[in-house]
Amino acid sequence: MMSLLGPTEIRILADKLNLRPTKKLGQNFVIDAGTVRRIVRVAALAPEDVVIEVGPGLGSLTLALLPAAQHVVAVEIDPVLAAQLPVTVADRGLDDKLTVVEADAMRITSADLLGHTPTALVANLPYNVAVPVVLHLLQVLPSLRKGLVMVQSEVADRLAAGPGSKVYGVPSVKAAWYADVRRAGPVGRTVFWPAPNVDSGLVSMVRRDPPETSASREEVFAVIDAAFAQRRKTLRAALASWAGSPAQAEAALRAAGVDPSERGEQLDVTAFARIAEVKP
Repeated sequence: MMSLLGPTEIRILADKLNLRPTKKLGQNFVIDAGTVRRIVRVAALAPEDVVIEVGPGLGSLTLALLPAAQHVVAVEIDPVLAAQLPVTVADRGLDDKLTVVEADAMRITSADLLGHTPTALVANLPYNVAVPVVLHLLQVLPSLRKGLVMVQSEVADRLAAGPGSKVYGVPSVKAAWYADVRRAGPVGRTVFWPAPNVDSGLVSMVRRDPPETSASREEVFAVIDAAFAQRRKTLRAALASWAGSPAQAEAALRAAGVDPSERGEQLDVTAFARIAEVKP
């Protein structure tokens, strides 16, 4: 069985690198081998999968992913960590299965991945950028067929929420444009160093086609943003500036088969796509 990183190995590596985890980069390193094995198991990787991992840190999850996948592309913004990861992996003889890309995951495109075409996203995502990273990667990497990410518990709830839920909002609808999204289990605080002051959760994503619509993704997302910009407003009011006036918003909503007195929290992604198609 692959030798994984435990609390002692993590501290030794951090001391060697003179590393102090920073809140700015959202660095909370997993120190529990059981947790990373669970993540890999729930991710249900196939031997031919090419995994993109964002924020590999010291390599806890990376080491568990390597035996389960054909290749792992690790995207790391911290140059010290990006330089150390291949060394950690080489010590275990799996460096031929790893590619490290030193970059900001919010800005990468497929051209930055050195010829690799990822099919799965598996990552312990920095809390402060989890939603934009997920949405960005689903947009720019259409080869991604599935994903399993560890995020703050409240973010997990928002990503996986359905219409009518109290936490349903922009992240929920935009994620649903790309994939079927669900909660895949809780993660406690003690598996991290430093331990965060919030709980975490796993989110599973399976790519599916977006709704059939003549509107572009950008046009649909503009409606979503407008609908949730002022929560608890009716769609007639919330979409007034988007449509040009409350009356034009009402006309567009009726043309799309949506009650103007509804709120954005009640609509699924297909309804937003219908509205986008009939903008005045």
